[in-house]
Amino acid sequence: MGKLQGKVAVITGGTTGIGFAAAKLFVEEGAYVFITGRRQRELEAAVKAIGSNVTGVQGDVAILADLDRLYAAVKAKGKLDIVFANAGIAEFASLDRITEEHFDRLFEINVKGALFTVQKALPLLNDGGSIILNGSVAGVKGTPAFGVYGATKAALRSFARTWTSDLKDRHIRANVVSPGPTDTPALDGLAAEVLARIVSTIPMGRMGESDEIAKAALFLASDDSSFVTGIDLFVDGGRAQV
Repeated sequence: MGKLQGKVAVITGGTTGIGFAAAKLFVEEGAYVFITGRRQRELEAAVKAIGSNVTGVQGDVAILADLDRLYAAVKAKGKLDIVFANAGIAEFASLDRITEEHFDRLFEINVKGALFTVQKALPLLNDGGSIILNGSVAGVKGTPAFGVYGATKAALRSFARTWTSDLKDRHIRANVVSPGPTDTPALDGLAAEVLARIVSTIPMGRMGESDEIAKAALFLASDDSSFVTGIDLFVDGGRAQV
């Protein structure tokens, strides 16, 4: 029997990278999964690749009406046990180049999107359920040009702490999984020397893989972590640890 047998999960940003890997793994472990994505064609391809026990709902987590449509679909399923607020974007700018547009876009998707993904799930989320936020080592590292992006991820860490207290009477656990540099489509287009510089900061000497982050999310989603709440679980090859 799988670790998520009979569970229902929502994974935002589930069409590529970490979100897709988590959706695929959760289904393999017995869950029924709802995934979201902004682009319908990519969403359909992800649903087809996962194959079964999955529903795709097109939408943008920063648009509250899209989240309402997502949870209307989940409500028709009748239950919800896991929310993985994974959707986010990574854009970087040094302090002198930060624009209002850059700031607003990152906070709209990474912070507002995660907040309302969770808030709107609460009426459906079973007591004893699991909330997982996709953070980043950038939330604790002072990396040049990562100021706004890192601040969005630090906000998620704060959310998990607060929600652990807010939801304790319902025994709902809230945790963060914080990847280090991970080999996802978000890195496509980066020059080889940039990638080499990133790898040089990782004690394990390589990028992480989406499947490795997905396994950490599975731990936080399952009963294996039944006494784990309020934490920031780094899956970073040591990037933020030494």
